[in-house]
Amino acid sequence: MRRECMMAFMFSVSVVICTHNPRPSYLRRVLEALSNQSLPADQWELLIVDNASDPPVASGWIIPWHPCFRHVVEAELGVAVARRRGMREASANLIVFVDDDNVLDRNYLSFAVQISQAWPQLGVWGSGSIVPDFEVQPSEEVAALVPYLAVRDSTMPRWSNVLPCVPAMPWGAGMCVRASVAAEYCRHCERSEIQIASRRGKDVLMSGEDLELCYVACALGDGVGVFPQLRLTHLIPKERVSTQHLLRTFEGTRTSIFLVAYKWRGIMPPDHGRWSRLPLIFKKLVLKRGVDRQIYMAELRAAAAARGIIASSAANASIAQSKRQTPVQKRR
Repeated sequence: MRRECMMAFMFSVSVVICTHNPRPSYLRRVLEALSNQSLPADQWELLIVDNASDPPVASGWIIPWHPCFRHVVEAELGVAVARRRGMREASANLIVFVDDDNVLDRNYLSFAVQISQAWPQLGVWGSGSIVPDFEVQPSEEVAALVPYLAVRDSTMPRWSNVLPCVPAMPWGAGMCVRASVAAEYCRHCERSEIQIASRRGKDVLMSGEDLELCYVACALGDGVGVFPQLRLTHLIPKERVSTQHLLRTFEGTRTSIFLVAYKWRGIMPPDHGRWSRLPLIFKKLVLKRGVDRQIYMAELRAAAAARGIIASSAANASIAQSKRQTPVQKRR
């Protein structure tokens, strides 16, 4: 390890890239943008968290231009798990998460550091300007679902310390987190019965760890915010703008939002399975057409999935408590 890497106090930022089977052309653009940052490379460390990639990312990616770069392997699949691993490995007081399809503007890291100094009341903040770079333009029929691909355009800074405040809540792409918030978030996940599992490869398209980080920050007395000067480009491949993929993304995101609302605000997801609600549901299904109907059905499934996860967690907690309270009988 180089001497610079041993001197953790020198770093203003720990940049963490969590990746699973990255598209080479995208990761190359991500790294090129990092190599051109106005913040000198010797003021920040770079960690690539390889989240169960096949082949391993370390076998094909060496970063000779950075004085303190290292690969970290996280075998358990999941964005939230990988980000927590990055939090534990990071040495700076400010962590910036860069997805493997996020191209940061040249001054992104410099602005992130300036905001950390000028806004000490914030624990989590992020990009207010996430510009999509579509491989294929999405069709007009799915326009309502495109924001679920982490696209954003805020023209002014927004911040809050009372949640939910959606305009001020940053998303995972380019998210900046103070180390104190990251440490508390990791502790919270260790003791939480309901895990916000987030995306796991291409099969499970949940999210929500970014929202939970915001709640943790506010619970500590900090605030959250988004800033338009923190600008990045989100590279979006053609498969992610298909109707079915967008619907799955929407359903996973809504499931996560229901779970976060229950964990932090005590709001139970709606029970659409009650007999009293069936006439209204049937009416909406008749009136809605095409993608609008599919979106509504995805919303119903998300609420049901969240209620199932909550019920399962409650049952597991009850069983665990019973085991703790039941005395162990000695064998004769």
